[in-house]
Parts: sequence; structure tokens; C-alpha cells
Amino acid sequence: MQFEKMQAAGNDYIYVNLFEEQVNDPEILSRRISDRHFGVGSDGLVLIGPDTEGDFSMKMYNADGSEGAMCGNAARCVGKYLYERGLTTKKEISLNTKSGIKYLSLTVNPQSNEVESVRVNMGKAIFSASDSLRSQVTLPEMVNYPLRVNGQEYHITFVSMGNPHAVIFMDGIDNLEIEKIGPQIEHHPLFPERTNVEFIEVTDRTHLKMRVWERGSGETLACGSGACASLVAGVITGRCEPKASVQLKGGTLEVEWEKDNNQVFLTGDAHFVFRGEIF
Repeated sequence: MQFEKMQAAGNDYIYVNLFEEQVNDPEILSRRISDRHFGVGSDGLVLIGPDTEGDFSMKMYNADGSEGAMCGNAARCVGKYLYERGLTTKKEISLNTKSGIKYLSLTVNPQSNEVESVRVNMGKAIFSASDSLRSQVTLPEMVNYPLRVNGQEYHITFVSMGNPHAVIFMDGIDNLEIEKIGPQIEHHPLFPERTNVEFIEVTDRTHLKMRVWERGSGETLACGSGACASLVAGVITGRCEPKASVQLKGGTLEVEWEKDNNQVFLTGDAHFVFRGEIF
């Protein structure tokens, strides 16, 4: 099977073109191929294929084999892949994901014909935890919601971008033992389908610093939907402007929330790492 590895802000996935390849067991393949010692090494697997509703489809699987609903960084990589590998000449692409149609806008260098950046319309921010997660807990909204874990209280603001995010604002995130607290919040009974967890340090009203514990993958260098959720959470708690830069371990993303029509946009670059063949 032919594949390509791509990364956006250090969020790396293995990309397979279903126009040329066939994948029968993506959950098993994702676990195998994502292993950084016995596989290729990635945060998961992304399948690029045809679609009847959008121009193309994107299915993504986490490193543990679970299917993810959406990944903004992966969507940007898909946009670059589609254009530079000749699957489309469009610079405006509709991409069908598990969380619905997402719209990509490509910025292409006229000299090299390479995609320099991709802007993704991530859709609406959702604030009802019970609606998004089908939780048995009746919580119409979770804003600065106190959650006690290991004797320490964390204040969570919940935002879904088609996938769930528990956003926590705090200082000193560089020293945070994320591998201890991340999985406990991810698997907390409040979130029956698990949740992504973002730890945010506010630099100023237009700059946020972020570490992320991704549902099904652990700590990653970046999470596009998490950056979007974090900006929205910052706005509704009065911590930042509706347009800001989010600095992650793997790079910086630009996020904008158009509050009037509740549309969130994510902008950043994407890169090919290498191509290969797995047997």
C-alpha cells in the first residue's frame, strides 16, 4: 500500500489515497501504522476518497484505532494533497467529514503552484455538552465549570467543533504533567464519549499558548479543532479577542470566530514529509 506522511503544525498523519488504494480495516491499520517504534509513526491515519455530497471525503482515525470526527490540521493537509497531487484544480474545496461538510480555501503560490496555506471553515461552535456528547448529565453549557480531579479543581469551558473539547485556562502549562491529568479528564464520567483536553495560557488578548491531550492519541504537537475551541472559549470567558494566534508545540495557527453567524476559521500551512510503501 502506497502512503504519504504529512504534517501541519507538527500534527502528523499517514495519508492514503482511496482512489488508488483499498483499506479494509482502517482501525487495525491505524494502530499498526501509527506506532512510532514498530510502524511508520504518526498521530493517526487519514483516508482521502470520493464523495457524493462534497468534492471529496476525509476519514480520520486516531493512533488507538478509534475514528475521529474532525481534525483541522488534517483537513489542511488534505487540501494540499488534493491540489498538489493533481486530484483537483479547485482552490475552493468542499470536504465531507464525520462532523459534516468543511470548506477549504487554498492559497497557491503562482510561481511554484504549491499550496502555501489553507483556510478551513470549521463550522459552528457548539456549547451544549449534553447535546454534543449525549451525556446523562443535564448541562446546557459548561463555562468555567468546576471539575475536581486528584484533589485539584480545574475550571472547564466546553466547546465542540464537531468533536468535544474541554478547555482549561491556567498558567505554567510548560511545567504541566499533562500525561497524568490529560487522560483522567479525557475519560471522566462527565464525558461518556471521552473528550479532547486543551490547557491554555493567555499571553495577551490576541495570543494564546496551548498544550493538548487528544482523545485517542495522547499529547500531540498540535490540534486544529482544539485551537478553534480554545479561542472560542477564550472569547466567551472574556480572555481574548475573536481573532488570535494560537501557539502550539508544533507551530502557530491563526483562528478567527465570526460571532454574528457563529463560524470559526482556521488558517495555517501544511507540509509533505515523505512517501512510502507498507507491506
